[in-house]
Amino acid sequence: MIRAVGIQGVKRAFKYRFHPTSEQAEQLSRTFGSIRLVYNRAPEHRGRVYVTESRSMTYAQSSAALTAWKKTDDLKFLNEVSSVPLQQSLRHLHSAFTAFFEKRSRYPSFKSKRKSRASAEYTKSAFTFRDGRLTLAKQTEPLDIVWSRPLPVGAEPSTVTVSRDAADRWHVSILVDDLTVRPLPPVDQAIGLDAGITTLVTLSTGEKIINPRHERMDHAKLAKAQQVLAWKATGSGNRAKARLRVARIHARITDRRRDHLHKLTTRLVRENQTVVIEDLSVRTMVQNRRLARAISDAAWSELRAMLEYKAAWYGRTVVAVDRWFPSSKLCSDCGTTVESLPLNAREWTCRCGIVHDRDVNASRNILAAGLAERRNACGGPVRPESRRRRRQGLVKQESQTVRSGLPARQSGE
Repeated sequence: MIRAVGIQGVKRAFKYRFHPTSEQAEQLSRTFGSIRLVYNRAPEHRGRVYVTESRSMTYAQSSAALTAWKKTDDLKFLNEVSSVPLQQSLRHLHSAFTAFFEKRSRYPSFKSKRKSRASAEYTKSAFTFRDGRLTLAKQTEPLDIVWSRPLPVGAEPSTVTVSRDAADRWHVSILVDDLTVRPLPPVDQAIGLDAGITTLVTLSTGEKIINPRHERMDHAKLAKAQQVLAWKATGSGNRAKARLRVARIHARITDRRRDHLHKLTTRLVRENQTVVIEDLSVRTMVQNRRLARAISDAAWSELRAMLEYKAAWYGRTVVAVDRWFPSSKLCSDCGTTVESLPLNAREWTCRCGIVHDRDVNASRNILAAGLAERRNACGGPVRPESRRRRRQGLVKQESQTVRSGLPARQSGE
């Protein structure tokens, strides 16, 4: 995860599992519930103020309203949890409304007890971190954190986010200023990526990264667990156990997928100065019911996000080519574009005689288009120059160079 890049380093979040005591789990659960209540109550209050007084509310006014709520008999229990996570939820809500009024997002939705992520954000005034022991406000004992990897030397947490996922796993995310992240030495290497389903990505070098299909590997186990869940009575204890079993299978699939993407993106960013990808509209593509499951399992959006923030960390560049660019139909050797190319055609022969692997050809065209777009001062659409034309251009340039060294032809010769 990345927040900002500066001279002082990178704002980086380190996520760890922890095992709370029964008292800590109960106190954190009450904190999650209080955050959900405040987050859902604030929009109603904002709407009432706008209707009655014809004005919008600022964050300071929302914070003052929260203070008033704590003094009422109905919401007096809000004083039993730390006030910082409640204030942070109001800040997030205010940012969501700002994005909505600027037409950058939809209207903020309510938090659901089952579907929404249970989390609480603590700023520096609401926790103590000494000698590797993290203690939250309103708690007397430090969290039992599983330190799977050390924090950067000398790092001081600025924000701590505690969460519980659907698989009933507790996590703590510690945001620090990581001074160890520095730009890598420049390399003279650029690569193009063509995303796919059978092959996760095809590189312009001809290498193909096979899609592990993590969801498909556990599909039978997941289907059986979901079937058992459907048989259980609503609201029963057995249904809760079956739901937890399904959530744990999903969590294992997600962890494996994320681990594979992290290893792949780190390798691509370290080995290449420029990485060119397609600007795919995954949200539109998953509307295809036949391919939605496979596209979601490939996680192309997450792949792109990892490439972009790691490139920002290490001084690399990620270029996104327009999604309407005909990368598969364009011959990377002569520049000819075929009229139609069905999805089942994995190889095709151009009229120039070159036999193309569909994915390798597309990745080479994506690379050429990305490099051409970087060179284009106007930033408009650019058709990449074919390899044959590039060779012809080099020959023409060499002939002009040779001729420039000869004496001018005299008239009458």
